[in-house]
Amino acid sequence: MIFSFWDIVVFVVFVVSVISLGMLKSRHEKSGEDYFLAGRGLKWWLIGFSLIAANISTEQFVGMSGNAASHVGLAIASYEWMAAITLVVVAFCFLPYFLKAGIYTMPEFLEYRYNQWARLIMALATLGIYMLLLGAVTYSGALTISSLAGQMGYSIGLKWGALAIGAIAGVYVFAGGLKACAWADLIQGSALIIGGAIIMFFAFDKLGNATEAAHVIDVKTGAVAVKTLTEGTGSVERFWELNKIRMNMFLPKSDSILPWTALLLGLWIPNFYYWGLNQYITQRTLGSASLAEGQKGIVFSAFMKLLIPFVIVVPGIIAFNLFFGNMQKDAVSDNAPIISQYAMANPDTRLVEITQAPTEEAISSWPSDKFMIAVYADDESMKAVKIRNPFVLPITQEKYDALSVSEYAVFTSEDKAWSSVFPGLAAELEVYNAKTEEAAKAAGAAVTIQKFIAYKYDTALAQLLGNVLPQGVGLTGFVLAALLGAVVSSLAAMLNAASTIFTMDIFKKYLSPQASQKSIVTLGRMCVAVFTVVAILLAPKLGDPKISNSIFTIIQEGQGFISPGILAVFVFGLLVHKAPPMAGVIGLLTNMVVYGALKVVSLNGELMANAMMSTLIGNFLNRMAITFGSCLLVMLIITLVKPLSQPVEFKLNTTIELHTSKGAMIAGVLVVIVTLLLYFLFSPWGLLK
Repeated sequence: MIFSFWDIVVFVVFVVSVISLGMLKSRHEKSGEDYFLAGRGLKWWLIGFSLIAANISTEQFVGMSGNAASHVGLAIASYEWMAAITLVVVAFCFLPYFLKAGIYTMPEFLEYRYNQWARLIMALATLGIYMLLLGAVTYSGALTISSLAGQMGYSIGLKWGALAIGAIAGVYVFAGGLKACAWADLIQGSALIIGGAIIMFFAFDKLGNATEAAHVIDVKTGAVAVKTLTEGTGSVERFWELNKIRMNMFLPKSDSILPWTALLLGLWIPNFYYWGLNQYITQRTLGSASLAEGQKGIVFSAFMKLLIPFVIVVPGIIAFNLFFGNMQKDAVSDNAPIISQYAMANPDTRLVEITQAPTEEAISSWPSDKFMIAVYADDESMKAVKIRNPFVLPITQEKYDALSVSEYAVFTSEDKAWSSVFPGLAAELEVYNAKTEEAAKAAGAAVTIQKFIAYKYDTALAQLLGNVLPQGVGLTGFVLAALLGAVVSSLAAMLNAASTIFTMDIFKKYLSPQASQKSIVTLGRMCVAVFTVVAILLAPKLGDPKISNSIFTIIQEGQGFISPGILAVFVFGLLVHKAPPMAGVIGLLTNMVVYGALKVVSLNGELMANAMMSTLIGNFLNRMAITFGSCLLVMLIITLVKPLSQPVEFKLNTTIELHTSKGAMIAGVLVVIVTLLLYFLFSPWGLLK
């Protein structure tokens, strides 16, 4: 990848424009309402773009395109298309209550509906999750900057990438709060969609000129084959021919990533929590100039959610078609220590050989039916040898000597393509693992699991940036700026939300109820500064391989401890007006207990060996669904036993206009219809029939 003069110009102009517009449009914040809610004056188009910009980060561009490159394919788009329906429901079923209450934060609504204890529990739990999110978003952005800089021949450490991202976001949020975020998001949200469209266009162009491509031939097994492409066929025709099987929104119920069963309930829970009750998203709608403006903005963002899969997911699918070889080679560094451990644990293996500092000739002639662990004295001697063979796994002597393996270790892969890419080792592993598990059971010992990968799918975006965009004309600079903007806008949203919750739900509520508006704004800015430092300091620490390989899994699992209960408490409180205050408090606590218990059970290998149990709670989305149902049941019992004598009345506590937008409602219905049509078209009964 080449970063030319024009790329630098475009990149710098973009960053300066974002900061300048954010600060220019947000001067003279005198009250908490000005700073935290943009004076409740946001128009629909600002709300729409800001919702998209706050939502999309490198987690989508990198993670979603990476999932699309795997056997999952288009099915990962459910996170976007289901969000479109969710947003429409939020606009007309949730937002009227929130704006009528005149709240600053979502925890505040729980006091409005239940009591201060429900508010405090949600506020503290949300702040805890946000600290992890601040570090994770900053880390993912810093890692992307570091990786892409490496492709250009530059060395940028995680700490410098984190500092750049944190400084850009912190500056304009500190200065102008939500209004600064919204105006900056106008540029960043537009750039996200345009940048994704540019990548998609050139990805299709590259596919149209390719001579061979890889494709998944069986979604259930993940089997992969390489196909020679027929000359004269168009890029769209080629795409469909190669990927028809992956253009299906419904994966088998046994799938570990997104089974079709999760679409029935499990995926709706994080969707409704995220879009309807998550402070750093809903803060944009709480700042609406009126209910109609908020509803129009939400529906506008719902429409844009329908477009996102075409500019992120589809390019990810093409990335695997074209650059499967690079993805396989990029997996080498991840596989080297694991396969080394396998060789240590199983010295009788015939498919792995350990060689000290092999020659270039030995590497180039190495057969494709067995692995070589190439052990070098140090990093420099290892890097001096050009290894572009997925069956030759380089590792330093120091790292190799530090490896250890338990007596009862088994070796497997969650990458479904593994068995077809490395059939010999896959067959040997099956026999070895069966013997090891039997020995462990006889000894009453725990089994440790080590995992291989066949392809480094998360490099899909980097492959596209480095191999499909025209170089030297400024496009690379624009797309990289859009990626940076995605990270910055998400981080800015979290900084603004975390400072709002701490200031309004903790400081003003419990520490200084009589605080002046000036002191509230000052504290809000101080919180932004402190949380920015937290994000910058935490991000590089997440680069530890023991943490970073699972950080996003940790976040999703972590949110499971609060999101089902929060959704249950809000929905139950809105629908059942005689639910007593204690129902809200117990509902939130039930979430933590039930989800925690299910998580413990899911870690029990003996129980999870049962197919029904594995299907029921093996996937975190299914655990969320069970937890959600448990919270509702507990709240229902409490309400039946001790209902309020008089139903709760949601009193008016705002001066903004609260009339529903009929135009937004019609547009929302159309969005829902289009979404359902897309699900039908990309199903076994639609285009794939």
